[in-house]
Amino acid sequence: MVNIPNLLTLLRILLVPVFVILIIQGQFLKAILVFVLAGLTDALDGFLARVLRQKTDLGLYLDPLADKALIITSFVTLSVMGLIPPWLAVLVISRDFIILLGISVMALMSIPFEIKPAVVSKFTTAFQLLTVFAVLVLTYLQGVERDGRIVFLFWLTGALTVISGLNYIMRGLRFVGQDAAQNEKK
Repeated sequence: MVNIPNLLTLLRILLVPVFVILIIQGQFLKAILVFVLAGLTDALDGFLARVLRQKTDLGLYLDPLADKALIITSFVTLSVMGLIPPWLAVLVISRDFIILLGISVMALMSIPFEIKPAVVSKFTTAFQLLTVFAVLVLTYLQGVERDGRIVFLFWLTGALTVISGLNYIMRGLRFVGQDAAQNEKK
């Protein structure tokens, strides 16, 4: 169903290539503005879906995909440009790939599961977005130079990404174990 929240989510998806092009062209102020606009559409679509009671199955799938598209392309682009360490981009992408792989395997095996982000995952996403924003702002303000604070942010974001990934793996294994136990009872 097409509604205002889903249209905002689609807009966020369409902003991703614009964001990447602006970064590649070195237009960091415009990239920051697009990044902030994407963040605002994320907050607004969720708010409107609740207030207008327009939550849809399409929105449940599109919203996290839009978030992942923005985060992954941000980390890849900034890493390729030498603004974010490659190891951090690999961690971010690997975590999301592992989550997607786990969901796919459980769906193929018809294992019942519920996708609810844990608190650590919410912090991880917030720090990933903060890292991208901080890199964009620092690059715009002072060029590529890094100080200790941004390096600390890289390590903190990396640690949270690993912890969140391990949390999802443990939760996935629990779902598999519960399904196996239920099948043995049958």
